[in-house]
Amino acid sequence: MQQPKFQPVAEMTYNQAVNELDSILRTMQSDACDIDLLTVYTRRATELLDECRRRLTTTDKELQSILANLQQQ
Repeated sequence: MQQPKFQPVAEMTYNQAVNELDSILRTMQSDACDIDLLTVYTRRATELLDECRRRLTTTDKELQSILANLQQQ
């Protein structure tokens, strides 16, 4: 069994992370998924989800700040 090599999440764009997450989910749902790699894929999916959530939260806060500043002008 060969472990997949993953790019560090911090080096990925948001879209790359979402695309990889989609790919992992398709792999996990397929009949060809190696049962021995389910834990590896689950950990990676969790890592990608956490990073995407963090980026979305950061972006939301920045947008709220910008909009609040525009309303004060």
